Amino acid sequence: MDKYNIKKKKSQEVILYIKKHISESVQSRFNACAYYLAMVGDKDLVKKKLYKGYFCGNRFCPMCRWREMKKDALKISVLMKHIQQKHNKTFLFLTLTAPNVTGDKLENEITKYNKAFKNLMKRPEVLLITKGYVRKLEITYNAERNDYHPHFHILIAVNNSYFKKNYIKRDKWLRLWQEVMDDYSITQVHVSKWKGEKDKNVYEIATYSAKDEELYYNESVFDVFYEALKGRQILTYSGLFAEANKLYKAKELEHLKDVDPTEYVYFLMYNWGLGEYIEKEKRELTESERREVNKRMIDEVDIE
Repeated sequence: MDKYNIKKKKSQEVILYIKKHISESVQSRFNACAYYLAMVGDKDLVKKKLYKGYFCGNRFCPMCRWREMKKDALKISVLMKHIQQKHNKTFLFLTLTAPNVTGDKLENEITKYNKAFKNLMKRPEVLLITKGYVRKLEITYNAERNDYHPHFHILIAVNNSYFKKNYIKRDKWLRLWQEVMDDYSITQVHVSKWKGEKDKNVYEIATYSAKDEELYYNESVFDVFYEALKGRQILTYSGLFAEANKLYKAKELEHLKDVDPTEYVYFLMYNWGLGEYIEKEKRELTESERREVNKRMIDEVDIE
C-alpha cells in the first residue's frame, strides 16, 4: 500500500494548489478521490491488486495520473504487438526538443511545437516512412533557472526495411525539426531503434506529462503547469496506432495481453484516515468474486 499512501498524501497537498482553478464540485471529487480502496490479495498477502475504488479522474490528481500512466504503458505495448504481428512493422523512438522557456512563454511554445510537429509529419521523407505514431508531450522544470523544457517523445511505426531503405539519419531529423520550428538554435534531437519487447524506451511514451516532484514543486510552478496543460491532448495516436487504439477500446486486442498468474484469495478494504490507508476489513473472497478476479488479463504495467 506504500505507493497508494504516497499518492493520496500528495493529493492532500495538491488540493491547496488546484482549488483556485476548479469549481467547488470538482474540488469535492478531488478531495474524495481514493477515499476507499478495495483490494484483492493472494494467500500470503504478498501480491495485492486494486479491485474497486472511487477515483476523480482529474489529470492533475497524483493518484489518477499514476493509474492512467500504468494503463497507458500496457496499452501502448499491446498496440505495438498488434502492429508488429498484423502489419509486420517495426518501430523507432524520436525525441524532439528546443531550448527552455520561461513560464510566461510556455503555453505559446507548446502551441508552436504542435504546429511544427504537424508540418514535420508532412515533410515528404517523413511522410514516406511513417505508418503511424504515438506522440507524448512532456514538460520538465529546472528549479535552478526557473524555466521549463517542453519536448515530444514519439514512437513511430515504420516498415522493417526502413533501416536499409529511406533511412533518415539523426542529423537530418535535426535539420527538419529546426526548419519546421524556424529555430536553428536547436541542437538536440534523439532517435533510436526499438530493441524488442524488453525495450524500456516505450515507457517514456506512457510516463507523466510532468514528474510529480516538478509539477508540484510549489504553487507558482503548479500554476504554470496547470495553465499550459489544461485542455491539452497529452497522448496523440495516428495512422496504424489510431486504428489499433480503436480495436483496443473495443476490447478486440485482449488476446495480446498476458493473464495474471496470481491466485487471489482475500478481499481487503482500506479507508483513508490519519495520513494513511487503514485496513477496515479482511475476508476470503466469495466464489463469484474469485471467478471475477482470477485468471484475468493484466490491465496495467507497474512502473514509476
